[in-house]
Amino acid sequence: MNENPALAAALIVLLGAAAQWLSWWMKLPAILLLLITGLLIGPGFQLFDPDAMFGDLLFPFVSLGVAVILFEGSLTLKFEEIRGHGQIVTRLVTIGALSTILVAALGAWGLGLLSWEVALLFGALVSVTGPTVIIPILRSVGLSKNAANILRWEGIIIDPLGALAAVVIFQFVAIDAADPGNLLLVFEILAAGTVLGAGAGYAFGWLLRRHVLPDYLHNVAALALVLAVFVASNEIAHESGLLAVTVMGIFLANMRDVDVVDILDFKESLTVLLTSILFIVLAARLPIEAFTANWTMVAALMGIILFIARPLSIFISTIWTPLPWRERAVLSWIAPRGIVAAAVSALFAIQLNRSGVEGAQTLVSLTFTVIVTTVLLQSLTARPLARLLGVADPEPRGILIVGGNPVALAIATSLHKLDFDVVLADTSWDLTRKARMAGIRTYFGNVVSDNADRRLDLVGIGRLLALSTRAPLNTLACLRYAREFGSGSVFRIRLADQAENVAAIEGRILFKEGTTLEKLQALLEQGWQIKVTKLTEEYGFKEAMEQQDGDAIPLYAVSRDRVVHPFADDRTFKAGPGWQVANLVKPPTDKTDQESSAVEQAKADLDKEMKPKLPD
Repeated sequence: MNENPALAAALIVLLGAAAQWLSWWMKLPAILLLLITGLLIGPGFQLFDPDAMFGDLLFPFVSLGVAVILFEGSLTLKFEEIRGHGQIVTRLVTIGALSTILVAALGAWGLGLLSWEVALLFGALVSVTGPTVIIPILRSVGLSKNAANILRWEGIIIDPLGALAAVVIFQFVAIDAADPGNLLLVFEILAAGTVLGAGAGYAFGWLLRRHVLPDYLHNVAALALVLAVFVASNEIAHESGLLAVTVMGIFLANMRDVDVVDILDFKESLTVLLTSILFIVLAARLPIEAFTANWTMVAALMGIILFIARPLSIFISTIWTPLPWRERAVLSWIAPRGIVAAAVSALFAIQLNRSGVEGAQTLVSLTFTVIVTTVLLQSLTARPLARLLGVADPEPRGILIVGGNPVALAIATSLHKLDFDVVLADTSWDLTRKARMAGIRTYFGNVVSDNADRRLDLVGIGRLLALSTRAPLNTLACLRYAREFGSGSVFRIRLADQAENVAAIEGRILFKEGTTLEKLQALLEQGWQIKVTKLTEEYGFKEAMEQQDGDAIPLYAVSRDRVVHPFADDRTFKAGPGWQVANLVKPPTDKTDQESSAVEQAKADLDKEMKPKLPD
């Protein structure tokens, strides 16, 4: 591969894409397969030597790639999210992270693996979990909603905070801060990175807020500015570039009235490409000896991180809270390390090597060992542990609805009234706002984007109803979530201009033949309503349909064990006594129907009044 750089570059991109796809198919964090791929083609079979191929360009390439990754991560950090997700999450990303840094650093230093300064940097790196590794594990484990949300938001928030802590600590390690003459230089680096990053973030946010840039230039301008700020900051104060782009992202994410959704989507796509290339390249640089030397001490360090650092962090963060001990035990075990730890540690090692700091290569091998150990071990054991402790979520009964049009909103509202967990997703702010006003959980964005993989909370969700007005989105959503929920649990609606010959994997077709989204929307505009009827031995599904003269359109049924069964062309259930059936029914058309409806309502009100009331 080294003899032909073009071939090597193409193969690395291809291997990265294959590893990303395989990780999606296996429901494993992509970083694990990327690192294994790099180790195989590098020290394993010695097919690829990054230093020989890239030469002096390796360091600039890695530096710029890590700068983009850190900016993308920091762009997701909103301070209101730290305050808005409970006391436990706030503690985990502050005092909990600090305790992890100290315990991991003391372990690496006490075992003689690293000097104290580099050990402290190692502690900062392994304190970061991150959504790219935690979310695949959560989706495969099926934790209780409370525990899953704590882990999910810890990963989202600690990602940029941990990177910022590692960058700051690195400044003290790279420049001997113990020397009073160098201490001023450290603060100069911190000041330059902070001021330049905040200034660039504010300036770019001002341009976006005033619509100075056309929409199609937002992504390109953001990328250009990130690279420019990184290089400029390094020129002003050596090694301050990473701090500058991290501060720039955090500042931009927290500015009022600045929409960074499109920029974030673009940066996430770019980050997938960069991480695929970077991790293969960086893993290929590691010699096998880095993983075999001092293996007893390394194993002891893994034990300290797994069985002391993480449990202590959870204990400190959950003390004097009502969180059950079983959930605390699961939280103490699940803490896989991810992208920030791998990317930043490799870059720091290159820089520390140039500065002559001892232990730089050991820093990378230890960090990669922590990543592989935690991801592999916890991916395999988290689900059995959750079941053993009784904190695994039962069969998910919630529904993800794609689309915010009137039909989707009406179905979501009816399910919400039956106390089902419903998430309505749409790219229209106005449509999602209407759903939120109705008390329905919403996701503003594209459900098949990288952002959805990071931010869309699917805990407790087990069905997909693709009700969008866009046929391609419905198809992609069914393809994407067929592996998440199972091909039998993804449904799509007919559209008037869509062909019927669609593969089963693209979603089971909703409702009876001839029922399209356009038809349902027209009926709603005519005053048709969704009515939920409870079936009995005397009043079954057939009688319910006959009462509506056969005009009712069955939408979904709810079984006695409270599982939603949408009506589809290939219906695999039979509604019986004790079930509830939701039909779209026509409004009363004459006086008799109106009187009958009024009598039914009056009878229901009377029954409600006659129910015995419990004493206060």
